[in-house]
Amino acid sequence: MTDSIVIIPTYNEKENIENIIRTVFGLQKQFNILIIDDGSPDGTADIVKRLQNEYPKQLFIIERQGKQGLGTAYICGFKWAMDQKYDFIFEMDADFSHNPLDLINLYAACTEQGADVAIGSRYVNGVNVVNWPLGRVLMSYFASVYVRMVTGMKIKDTTAGFVCYRREVLETIDVDRIHFKGYAFQIEMKFTAYKSGFKLMEVPIIFINRVLGVSKMNSSIFGEALFGVLKLKWWSLFRKYPQKDANEV
Repeated sequence: MTDSIVIIPTYNEKENIENIIRTVFGLQKQFNILIIDDGSPDGTADIVKRLQNEYPKQLFIIERQGKQGLGTAYICGFKWAMDQKYDFIFEMDADFSHNPLDLINLYAACTEQGADVAIGSRYVNGVNVVNWPLGRVLMSYFASVYVRMVTGMKIKDTTAGFVCYRREVLETIDVDRIHFKGYAFQIEMKFTAYKSGFKLMEVPIIFINRVLGVSKMNSSIFGEALFGVLKLKWWSLFRKYPQKDANEV
């Protein structure tokens, strides 16, 4: 059995899902995959279930009714993965904007370089984003600058959705206390891990905008992130965060 699970939330990803699954399973290191599908009307879940016949011990799916938000999908997946005792739990998009080869680099950051949370970062070495309109690049980049200023985190890509967590991180921070459901979820997860004393490390990646399927991103998502980070900072003034060493007694 592998020590690693890749959680991939899906909604209408029939053009990408088989290719992303086969690509991950073709890597030198073995990763299992958990798909969280929010009732895709295009048959995404049917494709996954067909592939389960081929990969019965590596590929898993949880089907949910309707679009319930990115954050709730990941939290559902985190709980499943913790129950199954995976040591390294990954977040990744279905649309190849995250290169599956980088899973190995994120894993190495946690297993060889001492990271508790390894972040696939678009901005740690300049701006490494391909095929995005300039306005969206600037919005994303300066959103991360703003988050750093407000939270005090040194992370350059705070909204990144390509992440590896050690299981201990998710067990410590209590994922049921994560408030946000959209892209502010990504900021809240990193901030909570940071406040809990875990080591966050950025691993450079090149982010390539999807070629197939339809993006779920819109300006309101960034709005949630911008206002959400102020709430996070405010809450942090009154909240006592569980600490890393508390689980290691």
